[in-house]
Amino acid sequence: MQRETPEPNPNDAELITRYADMLSALGTEPRLRIVRLLLSAHPQGLIVGDIGAELAIPPSTLSHHLEKLKNEDLVKVRREGTFLRYSANTEALQHLLAFLYAECCTRNQAIEPHQIVCCPAPANPTSPQ
Repeated sequence: MQRETPEPNPNDAELITRYADMLSALGTEPRLRIVRLLLSAHPQGLIVGDIGAELAIPPSTLSHHLEKLKNEDLVKVRREGTFLRYSANTEALQHLLAFLYAECCTRNQAIEPHQIVCCPAPANPTSPQ
């Protein structure tokens, strides 16, 4: 059952739980790779076979990951004949990022906003800056 992503409100316990579920879904390497690939193919998205081929994920495993992402409202799916085409749900991702951004970059300035919007990810995200 797919859930709708409401507008961010940093003090809403239900919303925090919702975002935690979304982050949990993104917390596996294959799913994060799938979302990144679908973002690169936005807005058209990709058919399942192309996602599997690009990421070298077997069909049964890919189906499991896509279903989890769909259930958390991170991807959208539409049928095209016998094919399923997936695309990133950019609205839901925008809400999730806005929720995180509000805490890290506006309220307490833990991270300077231009550091996350302009720069590519570091090669080794665990290394000290």
